[in-house]
Amino acid sequence: MTRIALTAVFAASLFAQPKLTPIDQTAFPEMIAAHRGKVVLVDFWATWCKPCRAQTPALATLAEKLRPRGFELITVSTDERSNEAAALKVLAEDHVSGTTYIKKAADDDKFYDSIDKDWGGAVPAMFLYDRRGRKVKSFIGETPLKDIQAAIEKLL
Repeated sequence: MTRIALTAVFAASLFAQPKLTPIDQTAFPEMIAAHRGKVVLVDFWATWCKPCRAQTPALATLAEKLRPRGFELITVSTDERSNEAAALKVLAEDHVSGTTYIKKAADDDKFYDSIDKDWGGAVPAMFLYDRRGRKVKSFIGETPLKDIQAAIEKLL
């Protein structure tokens, strides 16, 4: 009987699909507040966005390097929920660890405006928060990694 139960648990874990946590304009400030005490870069990206895909592995490497100093990379896929499996695959391939989300907003414009009035939802887009949870820099569009890293380093 025990062997059957263990086999069932193992089989269930094999077929359990990882999920991205949905986030909307109400949950976003709570998520930032939960990371107070760390420097946080929130990276909004999409599977179809070539500049996003090109930069993701470098961001993952940077996050691993700076994590011991109090840095946290948070990724938010702007893909449709129906494309979640593809987003998860990209994150796994690029060795992105840490907190991962998928945008789930009833009103995209309100979501974008709640994060940055000048954003408009274009990707790639990254927003840098200091240890007190205040947004200190926005990177909208393609941005050289050295510029992102320099901004992060100033806060660590």
